[in-house]
Order: sequence, then C-alpha cells, then structure tokens
Amino acid sequence: MKEWLPLMMDGRADKEEIAATFFEKGYDVNFGEIAEQIFRFLKKQDNVELLNHSNVNNIQKSKRGNWVVTIKGQNVVKSWMLASKYLFIGAGGGTLPLLEKANIKEARGYGGFPISGLWLRCTNPEIIEKHNAKAYGKAGRGAPPMSVPHMDSRMINGRKELLFGPFAGFTTRFLKHGSMFDLPRSVEFDNIMSLLGAGYQNLPLVKYLIKQVRLSFKDRMEELRAFYPEANNDDWKTVIAGQRVQIIKRNKKGFGKLEFGTEIIISEDKTIAALLGASPGASTSYSVMKEVFDKSFK
Repeated sequence: MKEWLPLMMDGRADKEEIAATFFEKGYDVNFGEIAEQIFRFLKKQDNVELLNHSNVNNIQKSKRGNWVVTIKGQNVVKSWMLASKYLFIGAGGGTLPLLEKANIKEARGYGGFPISGLWLRCTNPEIIEKHNAKAYGKAGRGAPPMSVPHMDSRMINGRKELLFGPFAGFTTRFLKHGSMFDLPRSVEFDNIMSLLGAGYQNLPLVKYLIKQVRLSFKDRMEELRAFYPEANNDDWKTVIAGQRVQIIKRNKKGFGKLEFGTEIIISEDKTIAALLGASPGASTSYSVMKEVFDKSFK
C-alpha cells in the first residue's frame, strides 16, 4: 500500500489496520472535450443546425400538435421560435423547469432538490506528483451515496491536479450559474406535497446537509487527514464543484420521496421525452438514449 498510496500511508502508526483493493488499469476521460468533438462533427452535417450559447425560455404545444420552442441568444439580442414534432430535454439540472413549461401529465408530482459540491484542491506541485490514484473510501453513517470521500489524481485541461472531497452544500440554483430563484420557481400546486413529503421523510439527509454547510476549512482539512495524515493547510484551498438536482418523485401515498438515480419521462403521445436525475453521466448515456428510442420510436 505504501507503493500504491505513499501520501496516504506516511505518518500512520505501524499497528493501524488498513485495507485497500487496487485496480491497476484506470482511465480519466475528458467528456467535455468529447462533447466538443461531437458538436464540431454535427456542425458539418447537412441536415443539422446547432444553436449554442442560447437559452430555452418557453415550450408550448401548438394547435397543430407541434412543440414550439422559444429560444433567446445569450450573447446576442436575438430570439428564435422553432416548431418540432418531437422534443428531447436533456438539460441536466435545467430539465425540470423546462419540463414544467411543457405541462404534460406524466411530469406532475416531480420536484427537484439541488445540492452543490465543494472540493479541497492541492496547490503544492510536489504533493500532487506523489499521488497517482483515485482512492475511494466509504460514506459516513447517515450520509447519502454521492458523499463517498475520495482523493483523486486527475488530468484537468492537460494539467495534473489533486482533489479531495466531495463536500455537500445547499443552494437554490439548479445549474452552477443559474438563478437563486430556480428552486422557488419550480414549486407548483401539483408537486408541493412531494417536496414537503421528501423533506419530512429524509430528515437524516437534511441534517447531513446542514452539518456539511456549517463545516469550516479546518473541519474539511480534518476529514482530509483521515486519508492523508500529514496534510498541511497551506497546501490546499476550497474550490466549487458542480451541481446536482436530485429527483423528488410522488409515491403511492401522494407524498414525495428522494431518488438518487436517473429517470426518463415520456409523454403518452410519445412526442416529448426528458431525462431527470442527479448525475446522468457519460457512462450511462448510451443506455439512457437506447431506452428513449425504444419507447418513443417503436
């Protein structure tokens, strides 16, 4: 283990009991770069028009049965209205508000619970070079599955980095650069009981989030020292990670329950589909889209 994880072994007592499982082969994939390559490919196709840096402000169904999408450019004073026979909404944390605008019965009762994330990022190049692994621990008692602590060596934009976390936080934004009013605006008559019920039935999670939000930098460093005993406060700083929007789904009793996976919602007439979930992930994208195609286009 000293060969695999030298930083994590230094400074430990000889009699301390530790277990680890080692996988030699692993890959770090920049899915953002892959997405950019796909966009570049699509732009060259004859039958594809790609609108980037734009916001979808509204979705309505016309009298002819088409979906009419209102789009506004972010950097230009320009708007578009597009009509389509079929829509797929895959907007991550932004999916729920768009789905609510579509106003289909299959989406009633769904809510979203946003959770933000923080990492500790190492700033000392000598320390970064000593760790060459993704070392995962176990979630603490009462902590949700996505809170599993890990110390990761990562290549980010061609540069080696060392991160520890994640630490959870609460926000009312559905997207990292979204509005503070995202959560309040998502509350509607058909999902308010789901939201209240989910909060009541997940009090341990609520307490966990409150505890996480109250952590100081020194508290987070103490958690890091469970992994890396000789960690120095001066070598680390806090950085903001991404956003997750957990699904809140109405149960049989009419109250909501918190879901940690992903969910595909498809309208009865098969003209619109949406992907809800905390972290759909590139690794599940194929199975997700296969299910959408199988159910929408038999």
